[in-house]
Amino acid sequence: MLIMEQDEHTDEQIRDILSLKKVAVIGMSKDSIKAAHYVPKYLADNGYDVMPVNPTTDIILNKKCYSSVSEIDDEIEIIDIFRPSDQVLPFVQEAIKKKPKVIWLQEGIHNFEAEELARKEGIKVIFNRCMLAEHQRLY
Repeated sequence: MLIMEQDEHTDEQIRDILSLKKVAVIGMSKDSIKAAHYVPKYLADNGYDVMPVNPTTDIILNKKCYSSVSEIDDEIEIIDIFRPSDQVLPFVQEAIKKKPKVIWLQEGIHNFEAEELARKEGIKVIFNRCMLAEHQRLY
């Protein structure tokens, strides 16, 4: 198995990031057995304001589902991405326009080009980590 590196944030920095509560989830799934469903559901159950982004459905977890991040009018602090590594770049390019504080690439996701792009805009980048696992580990 290929061991993928992780970002170099400390637990303290991850805690600070997890204190941000407005999370847009790109690639959120309505299929309850998929991580792209149960991770954001866990976040919503733990006080996060989760905004689903999935062009194939209208509602997930009784929340309006947006077809793209650019449709969201609310402030977004974290953009959590559940897409294959090789598909991340266009989502990150769009996400940057929303000026989030953090772009979080879920476990198994790593795209150097996209991450560099975000960092150049002053956005913190987390990659190859699961928000649910990190939240449980640190809280």
